[in-house]
Amino acid sequence: MPSNKHRNRGNKINDDTMMPPNKQNTPNQDYEDDEIEEMQDTDFKKFMIRTFRSFQKQILELQKSLLDKIENLSRENEILRKNQNETQKLVEKESVIVKRNQNEMKSSIDQMTNTLESCKNRMGEAEERISELEDRAQENIQSNQRKEEEITNLKNIVGNLQDTIKKTNNRVLGVPEGMEREKGLEGLFSEILAENFPGLEKDRDILVQEAHGTPNKHDQKRSSPRHVVIKLTTVKHKEKILKCAREKRQITLRGSPIRLTADFSSETLQARREWRDIAQVLREKNCQPRILYPAKLSFVNEGEIKTFHSKQKLKDFVATRPALQKILKDVLHSETQKHGHQYERRERKNTYQ
Repeated sequence: MPSNKHRNRGNKINDDTMMPPNKQNTPNQDYEDDEIEEMQDTDFKKFMIRTFRSFQKQILELQKSLLDKIENLSRENEILRKNQNETQKLVEKESVIVKRNQNEMKSSIDQMTNTLESCKNRMGEAEERISELEDRAQENIQSNQRKEEEITNLKNIVGNLQDTIKKTNNRVLGVPEGMEREKGLEGLFSEILAENFPGLEKDRDILVQEAHGTPNKHDQKRSSPRHVVIKLTTVKHKEKILKCAREKRQITLRGSPIRLTADFSSETLQARREWRDIAQVLREKNCQPRILYPAKLSFVNEGEIKTFHSKQKLKDFVATRPALQKILKDVLHSETQKHGHQYERRERKNTYQ
């Protein structure tokens, strides 16, 4: 019985010796206390040797594992230290870049502020200059307007003087060149009166104070009809002759048609011409228009005779008469456009000068 028990215990020890160290159990787990007491010295020594070797091996493995872990931790620590150094360097580098960027941004902002301030100052100067130029332009406009008014007044004065000088003049148009050589201009005028107004030719009170011909403005060497100016002694005789001419309508000289009109200054003639289109429209509407001396428009409206010295007065009156406004709408509009273009041309001319 004891031998079997001893033999079984020896097999168990051999099995433990054959097991790997990591799979062996501790002696306390393999043997009970009473079993250890029953061991012989040889077996106990073997047990102790195995146990010691197992512990030694485990300690070596644990030591190796600890050394590996320490080495890994050292490597990781070195990596972390390197990473920390690199991170610190990167942070320092980025800090330098950020600081430099901040300085550049501050410098840029300062430059922009200075530029904006300079632009603001320049804009202020430009506005002041523009204001001065506008004031000067307004002064020039007012000065030009005053000059135009003065020129117009002077033209009117000159025209009035010329009209006063020519107040007793009659103008004969269409007299063939050289016809006056036989009798002279005064004799030619007497022949016109005798041919067209026999009653006036016998009036001894009608006296010619002066007579002269006007040159051909286009070609002085060309033989063509020209104007003959006859200056009478009184305005009464001039108006009497013109009245007879209007009544007769057709005036001739040796069978050739001529015209007999009053003699006006160029300004008055232009002013009379400007009434022609309006007078033509009024004539078509049976308003009995007449261009009076020196350059006034007269016509009948609603049974009353109306007289106007200027077109502005006529426009103001037409604005209160819808029927008349309808009649003269187109012609007054075209006149306004024409004068507007003339004013623009004068303004451009003054600007270029």
